[in-house]
Amino acid sequence: MTIGIDQLIQDDPLGAVVHQIARVERGLSADQIWEVAQGVLRGPTPRRRVARELRDNPQVLVTGRSPSIWSVGKLLAALAKAGAQQLARPRCCDCDREILSLCSRKGGLWTCSGCVRPKEECAGCGTVRHVRTRDRKGRPLCQRCPDDADPTEELIDLVVGTDPGLSRATVAEALTGCSQQRAVRWRVAWAVLDRPELLTGAGHSAPTPSVLTFIDALVKAGATVVQQPGCARCGATEHLRAKQDGQRICWRCEEEARAEDCSRCGNRRKVSSRDDDGRPVCTDCWRSDPANREPCTGCRRRRKVKARTAEGPWCERCSPREDQECSVCGQLTWCATSRATGEPWCRNCRVRHIRCASCGTVSPLKGGTLAAPLCARCLNPDPDFWDRCPLCETTWQFGTEPYQRCLVDQKLGELLGDGVGIAEELVPFRRALVAVERPDHAMVWLTKPKVRALLTALGKDPRPVTHELLDELPTGKTLNHLRDLLMATGSLPARDQRLANLERWTKVKLAGREDLEERRILHGYAIWHHLRRLRQRVRGQHLTVDQDQNVRTHINAAMQFLDDLAGRGMLLSACTQNEVDDFMAHRATYPSRTAHFVRWAVAHRHAHNLTAPATRWAGPSGPHDEDRRWEVARRLLHDDAAPTADRVAGLLLLLYAQHINAVRHLTVDHIQRDGDKPKILLGDRPIVLPAPLDALMEELIASRRGHTLVDEPGTWLFPGRVPGKPLSSDQMVLRLRALGVNPRQDRATALFTLASEVPAAILARMLGIHRAVAVQWQQASSGDWAAYAADVAARPVRNRPAN
Repeated sequence: MTIGIDQLIQDDPLGAVVHQIARVERGLSADQIWEVAQGVLRGPTPRRRVARELRDNPQVLVTGRSPSIWSVGKLLAALAKAGAQQLARPRCCDCDREILSLCSRKGGLWTCSGCVRPKEECAGCGTVRHVRTRDRKGRPLCQRCPDDADPTEELIDLVVGTDPGLSRATVAEALTGCSQQRAVRWRVAWAVLDRPELLTGAGHSAPTPSVLTFIDALVKAGATVVQQPGCARCGATEHLRAKQDGQRICWRCEEEARAEDCSRCGNRRKVSSRDDDGRPVCTDCWRSDPANREPCTGCRRRRKVKARTAEGPWCERCSPREDQECSVCGQLTWCATSRATGEPWCRNCRVRHIRCASCGTVSPLKGGTLAAPLCARCLNPDPDFWDRCPLCETTWQFGTEPYQRCLVDQKLGELLGDGVGIAEELVPFRRALVAVERPDHAMVWLTKPKVRALLTALGKDPRPVTHELLDELPTGKTLNHLRDLLMATGSLPARDQRLANLERWTKVKLAGREDLEERRILHGYAIWHHLRRLRQRVRGQHLTVDQDQNVRTHINAAMQFLDDLAGRGMLLSACTQNEVDDFMAHRATYPSRTAHFVRWAVAHRHAHNLTAPATRWAGPSGPHDEDRRWEVARRLLHDDAAPTADRVAGLLLLLYAQHINAVRHLTVDHIQRDGDKPKILLGDRPIVLPAPLDALMEELIASRRGHTLVDEPGTWLFPGRVPGKPLSSDQMVLRLRALGVNPRQDRATALFTLASEVPAAILARMLGIHRAVAVQWQQASSGDWAAYAADVAARPVRNRPAN
């Protein structure tokens, strides 16, 4: 039975309370007991405590005697008022009478209101009686002994003499507003008369909080000499609600002083509750605990409690709330009141990071509007208005929680440190990650399990951080992203990772071939033919996706052909033309790539008497819609609604026939200036950008923003989401198509038109394409380069263009 009760207490503590009471009480139904218990026990924590108390001390239900927790006595009194018959009323531990107004003492003892009053020796008559009041020296007085003289007039004389701007009526009204009890007002007067400096700044040492209420009333009434007391720790002139070491402190300092390390998350925060072992639990962990979830009154699902009303608990989605218009974004939704502005602002704006309209820094939003957002320093330049981060003590914020940037630095030190320090190679990476514009994004990335595992492995490894060390770690997207970050921040030297992956993939493919002759043939085809030519073609540039995929497709086609021959028990050297034709017609996945391998094998004497036709370029395929090309170009030139980067990329393709890969690899170094006019270097001759394209280019350079974790756009005109790399070709194609640009067809139309109007030599130099390609396009467009060459040869030497 105990096991069943324990499980019920864990799953449904209120149900456990009702179950144990219903076993004793027969005069009330379970629903009635449930209704009373729900009204008295307002939360899962007191319900669990009461359920455990009734399990361990069930006799309290029939005796009504303490010691027991105060909530049990409150519940018994409420049930007796509801008509309980078998349950006992709570009884006083001193006089054993039924308690009408429940009070408690230390040790879980219940007392009545008569017995709770302390008995002390009276300073006037010397008898031990209930204390009615105390004299000016704090000594107890009984009911029979007279009071001291009324100090009100003496206090008014002191205050008016200290601050002549206050009238006697104002001081009397301020004193009356302190409390309705005469004894409290007299204690205020005695405290000020004994220590007049409380009125002029020393109010934080007041013996009673009513003195602060009195001083606050005087300040609001227009006092000039009387000063509002400041916190004894931070000096903030706010409501001093707590006391520490005899000094009054503000609520922030109180929370900081009473904060403890949470037993679950480890953060030093305000204690919201304690677990069964008495260990502290913060508010976030308490709310996230599944045991503290309750059935929502609206949706009936067990969720975190957002609010409580007379109907019961409510979750975040169903909680009744009044929508307001956010002062920042203008959205009509549930809003809290900003401590900085006193205006309503929504949840999204409270966590929003912005670029300040005044100083230009990226920081958390504190005020203003979305059109003109403001950071903390620009909203209120008073440094005393803001709190400080406890780690750096420089960040302006509300609250004592560490700033996200400081947490990122602390987390990186934990992950990358080996107990002594951080490797020298990783210092630039740590510095760049701490300096990002959005430290909250960096913190989210650092909390991912795979990221933590990789960074911890790097930090604990005694070897220097190199590409070879990263190659030993588990492969995946997380490792690729980490490698890109390390290269972008200078912690690793630059390397074409796509080329390295292709080389590694090729070695794995070759190593998997069991036949030594096939491995030798494929090694020559893959390594000495494709990879060698690929390195010569890229000339230090990064490999594109198409180039990478092209080599992989050729190697896979060659392996498929050799596997087909091996399946038939045939060697490549003995292959006949019929076998080649049959394979390419029926089983080849990539016939043109297979044909290329066959031609290479014949050229290198691995096969004999075989032919495989090559696919040649047949010229541009139409239609070439020149009118549509200019229509889209005009729209991109004058449509301000589209992003500037997309407009510039589309215009470079439409006007200068640039390939997608050429556009996305442009950097700020390709933009030159001749006076006030910008030029773009697409080939070996710069081109002057016409208006309004020149203004768009200037705007693009000025407004470039990084889209990666380290926020650095580098020199790319079109920075991508991979650190240190430009925008991918697939993303650029999608963005251009959204603007009505068909990259392949529109580039062909532009190149076709330019080839018919500009000689091939000039076209090749200006657009950065090969001369042979320019000649082919000129011939396809019916241009006459031969006539142009003859015309140049016939010109006088002084008129010839410079090479």
